[in-house]
Amino acid sequence: MQKILIGVIATIGSFVALILLQPSDYRIARTTAIAAPAQDVSSQIDDFHRWQAWSPWAERDPKAKVSFEGPASGKGAVFIWSGNNEVGEGRMTLIESQPGALVRIRTDFVKPFVGTSYSDFTLKPEGEGTSLTWSMSGQNDFIGKAICLFVSMDKVLGGEMEKGLAGIKRIAEASTKKPAQNLSTPAK
Repeated sequence: MQKILIGVIATIGSFVALILLQPSDYRIARTTAIAAPAQDVSSQIDDFHRWQAWSPWAERDPKAKVSFEGPASGKGAVFIWSGNNEVGEGRMTLIESQPGALVRIRTDFVKPFVGTSYSDFTLKPEGEGTSLTWSMSGQNDFIGKAICLFVSMDKVLGGEMEKGLAGIKRIAEASTKKPAQNLSTPAK
């Protein structure tokens, strides 16, 4: 019986040690090329009112309660949400805005887990288009490290980020296309 107890304690101790050895920091990044000027792309990110059109999490809970605080866009803009178990509850604050170059956001999660992450949207002009990189970084606590043993944050969040980038691309490219002008003048 004592050997079984020692074995159980050793197994639990090994599992705890394995969790503690996991990295505390995480960073996930995805990049896409967009056939639109950096300014047009940046305007989709810099204004939280526009996020519902492309955010992958808006699709997961279209009935989520959302509200806005601060300026309409740019530094100091705030987006607050409360939704189902898939989207949880939290607050995003735009902490840096360099139109056409960088948008940095602090996200404070309340549910299902308490935590903070930072997202950078880095824009680089490439010819007549833009390279857009969305990166997310933060720190895992003990529970976060344990979850990461079984679930790849890169695969889960990376896939959602790819959907978001595809949405930004679709909207920015569509808004860049200008309707053909009618150059003929009506007869009098």
